[in-house]
Amino acid sequence: MSVVKVDDLRVAFGAAQVVRGVSFEIEAGECLALVGESGSGKSVTARTLVGLTGEGARVSAAALSFAGQDLTALRERGWRRLRGSRIGFVLQDALVSLDPLRKVGKEIEEVLAAHTALSGAARRARVHELLASVGVPEPELRAGQLPHELSGGLRQRALIAAAIAGDPHLVIADEPTTALDVTVQAQILDLLAGLKAQGRSLLVISHDLAVVARLADRVAVMKDGRIVEHGPTAQVLGTPAHDYTRRLLRAIPAEHTKGTRLSDAAPAAPRRDPGEVVVRAEGLGKSFGGRAAVREVSFELRAAETLGIVGESGSGKTTTARIALGLTRPDTGTVDVRGKAWTGRDPALRRDVQVVYQDPLASFDPRYTVAKVLAEALSVAGVPRGERRARSVELLELVGLGAEHLDRRPLRLSGGQRQRVAIARALAPRPSVIVCDEPVSALDVSVQAQVLDLLEDVQRETGVAYLFISHDLGVVHHVCDRVLVMKDGRVVEEGPVETVFRTPAHPYTKELVAAIPRLAAA
Repeated sequence: MSVVKVDDLRVAFGAAQVVRGVSFEIEAGECLALVGESGSGKSVTARTLVGLTGEGARVSAAALSFAGQDLTALRERGWRRLRGSRIGFVLQDALVSLDPLRKVGKEIEEVLAAHTALSGAARRARVHELLASVGVPEPELRAGQLPHELSGGLRQRALIAAAIAGDPHLVIADEPTTALDVTVQAQILDLLAGLKAQGRSLLVISHDLAVVARLADRVAVMKDGRIVEHGPTAQVLGTPAHDYTRRLLRAIPAEHTKGTRLSDAAPAAPRRDPGEVVVRAEGLGKSFGGRAAVREVSFELRAAETLGIVGESGSGKTTTARIALGLTRPDTGTVDVRGKAWTGRDPALRRDVQVVYQDPLASFDPRYTVAKVLAEALSVAGVPRGERRARSVELLELVGLGAEHLDRRPLRLSGGQRQRVAIARALAPRPSVIVCDEPVSALDVSVQAQVLDLLEDVQRETGVAYLFISHDLGVVHHVCDRVLVMKDGRVVEEGPVETVFRTPAHPYTKELVAAIPRLAAA
């Protein structure tokens, strides 16, 4: 008997049907991956299996069962008995999912209090066992800490510990590795594989086909609320039958995609040769509270060149980027922009150094229209008022948008459109360098492909240099000319991206490269 059986599942909110006739089964000890982009219906499908579809949802199905139990007949009390005890749920963002005011151990202990008869002392001992079982070091110490005191990987492990505390038969993991560093991502995937080896069933939701290739037995590809392709992982990822699946696979940045466009698989136009040095950093050092975040970091960045900075959380890459932006003053060392000392206070040089952040929505005033966002940037750049609208249209056209977007507010734009506006804003003062801080990590794979192609198009057109910070080594390999590998605040390896990734010299770089998820793993 299948642990999970879904037949003709349909979910609607008002007039909008977001899941349309979805069917699948999951056996004991098997992992099924639901993949697709935002809005495909995969998360709504997963939440329906634990009674968390959402307020106002209309759910119908020919069959919706777990371990032979009809889920369509459950009321809220029945769902509460099922959640945590028989079905565990791991959400994407552990910092949001965990109570910021409650210690991690208490979060896990709550599941035990609800679904077991263990005494308080026994529950606390079990919490320590669970944290140890998911690879959390010093579990007694970590249990007494608040979520913000843990790294991203440790928070996600704690969330998994809470999900398996009731010894569930099924674990649902919704984007469990998104935004994690590559080595932490590999550890979480190994952890989930260990749960499967114990006989638990897994339903993994992801937009990253390379990630699920390491874990899933079968893959179901969703688009517009429907499953458009479903089969063994090696078959779906190796010889995809549906054009949408092929398009998703084509859009994944990796070693073999360098020199091609991701969004349409066409060869990329020739790149400009690197020009003069636009940023020179020498001997940068920065400490916070007595802890050294950056130590003796030096680099050069030339016009029309892309320099990547990679490393795990806490490696110093973000502090280095903030120093380059003039937002953090180094304790030691210097930064020059176009041969002039850069402290972040020179208005002329400020126009020369711009930034594109990971989340453009958070960096826009939600009350502003696109026209006002760009007009503000053009005003700072000294463009006369009468010329700003025409220049705004030029900027939008440069990033693949048009005049029709000027009167829209950020909330009325898609994620890809917002990032395009963010790039247009960064280009407004005609900068020499743009710091790209995780500019595509929050985007679906096809939108990510469009933005990465756009960045390269803009660089060819304008000669702008990019300082590119990312945890995704596939993205870095695709877009960067050179790369700095940082660990514990230091640059441990640097050089042409092809050399560093194909023949890494430092043990830490070798570890990073080995952890990159690859479709060949299927």
